[in-house]
Amino acid sequence: MSQSSDHSPALLFDLDGTLIDSVYQHVLAWHKALEELGLSLAVWRIHRRIGMSGGLLVQALGREIGHRVTPELAQKLQELHAAMYEHYQGAIPPLPGARELLQQLSRTHVPFAIATSGRREGAQSALEGLGIGPEVPVITRQEVQRAKPDPDLFLAAAQRLNVPIAKAMVVGDSVWDLLAARRAGCLGIGLLSGGYGKEELQQVGAYRVYQDPADLLNHLDEIGIRIVD
Repeated sequence: MSQSSDHSPALLFDLDGTLIDSVYQHVLAWHKALEELGLSLAVWRIHRRIGMSGGLLVQALGREIGHRVTPELAQKLQELHAAMYEHYQGAIPPLPGARELLQQLSRTHVPFAIATSGRREGAQSALEGLGIGPEVPVITRQEVQRAKPDPDLFLAAAQRLNVPIAKAMVVGDSVWDLLAARRAGCLGIGLLSGGYGKEELQQVGAYRVYQDPADLLNHLDEIGIRIVD
């Protein structure tokens, strides 16, 4: 059986844009939610905010538009976004290499967890598509006080794995993931599969950047995971 070194780090994965190809569906869902309420914002501006918690994202979009977001409006926007996104959910595939990467980590006993700013009901079909079983900790927005760019999700994920946060690494596709990793006190690995550029991810602390999960799988040795056949 393949085995990894006992000194391998634990990996804490974001979900959207990191393991599943869903970033642009989220962008379009937010765009439609805004339009439903008579608000308009260019999709590229929405994309820059994907990865934040829904509450922070709504406030940020409000600033972009120049529209005060009341608690009632924020709640309505998040409900509309969830309803719009539901239309896309069934057709969202895992990113290239995502299933294989997680399978390799499982085979070689490298601990990993999922930490997503989304809600459990929105993530469930994606988790099933990735083949993630009940043995893998999944931390969602409901389980922490604050979501990204605060570190709470990743701190909770490391705690569930019973691993010191300094021995974990965050794998994410957005600047918000990597800012949260820095604030948590662990290394961050950036993936380009969410649409952010390599330089942007490096500027907020990514110490390695790969194209997608398949590229990361091919370079596990670079992050200290050595597979011995």
